[in-house]
Amino acid sequence: MIRSELIQKIADENPHLYQRDVERIVNTIFEEITEAMSRGDRVELRGFGAFSVKQRDARVGRNPRTGESVEVEEKHVPFFKTGKLLRDRLNGK
Repeated sequence: MIRSELIQKIADENPHLYQRDVERIVNTIFEEITEAMSRGDRVELRGFGAFSVKQRDARVGRNPRTGESVEVEEKHVPFFKTGKLLRDRLNGK
């Protein structure tokens, strides 16, 4: 599902809301999650999962084309851990 499909589904299930309002709500939620993660905060949605930021240390990598050693800088990457409820639903429990 892509963002526009999510917006359309929410708008269809809530006919009392204008589509532009639903779009603003969905965009605000994603922006808040992004902002929290950029500050290094953890975002937990009960029953769904938790978004956090993990740090990857600097390392020496290899260019797969040439085999040449390349310095890879330290970086921060997003990480998602599923909640128990979501995991159980995916596994048919």
